[in-house]
Amino acid sequence: MNSTLAVLSKGVFIYPHVNWRYFVRLKGLVIYAVLLSLLISMVVGCQSQSQPETYTDDMGRAIVIDQIPQRIVSFGPSITEILFALGLEEKVVGVEDYSDYPEAAKLKPKVGDAFNPSLEKIVELDPDLVFTVKQEQLNSELDALGIQFVVLDPEDIDGILRDIELVGEITGTKKRAAELIGDMQNSISQALAQVKDAPKVRVFFIVDATDLNLPWTAGTGSFIDALITMAGGENIAAKGQGAWVQFSLEEIISSDPEIIIIQTLSGVCQLLSAADKLKEHPVWGEMPAVQQGKSYFINGDLVSRPGPRIVQGLEELVRIIHH
Repeated sequence: MNSTLAVLSKGVFIYPHVNWRYFVRLKGLVIYAVLLSLLISMVVGCQSQSQPETYTDDMGRAIVIDQIPQRIVSFGPSITEILFALGLEEKVVGVEDYSDYPEAAKLKPKVGDAFNPSLEKIVELDPDLVFTVKQEQLNSELDALGIQFVVLDPEDIDGILRDIELVGEITGTKKRAAELIGDMQNSISQALAQVKDAPKVRVFFIVDATDLNLPWTAGTGSFIDALITMAGGENIAAKGQGAWVQFSLEEIISSDPEIIIIQTLSGVCQLLSAADKLKEHPVWGEMPAVQQGKSYFINGDLVSRPGPRIVQGLEELVRIIHH
């Protein structure tokens, strides 16, 4: 027999100098510890997912949510952008028709829009939760169907940041939401620092250039108005009554805008067409801002959607106004 091994009849090699009783006892303790750890994690996991939480949406409604939602429907392009920015694209099972950013959002099933929702499609998608804008009829219909929903209706930039935080809390993405908010706040601070000592520039913002004799513009209460002010501009439509108002040519001429900004949601051809219309118009063409080539275009989604890209809208306005 080998001096270091003893061979049993069943072919098992045993090292005679090893305390096998201690080894068996240690092995048992290790297995026990592993099982106990698994049991604790299962209990904690169950508790964290089943513990009801109460949240307050932008309508002041108290919503009790038992578990992190796994199937989400989004009514609102800005809401869709928030959900995707928080990495929730796999849980988004349906989006509003106008949700076109990011590109992946276009591939999601469509549920109509807030004014013409497809309730049948929503029921078919069987969502745990719907994030929606403030639209009374839609909200009432969701309530009648017993579908839980959260209303996001921010009134200002701080409201957008609070909504991102709220979505992060509800969806279990608090860390990512905090990082996104931090990045947005840093970008805002940098933009404000650029225009801190800059002179105010008179701006007229054209929301809809279809009728240049009576164009629609953004007044007090709109995100566009707030962004123009933050960017170091003076929105001449701020004296209008309401967030969306029409200004006559007389009002525009008397305000003497130094810069004209036209929002677009379309392509380059339409941009060039709008620019040509300003120059060819008998009144607009005589305005100093147009003659001096100080009419600019901006992607309207960046300044009107209350989502993460609102910061890009601010940065673009700073660039345009202080060009």
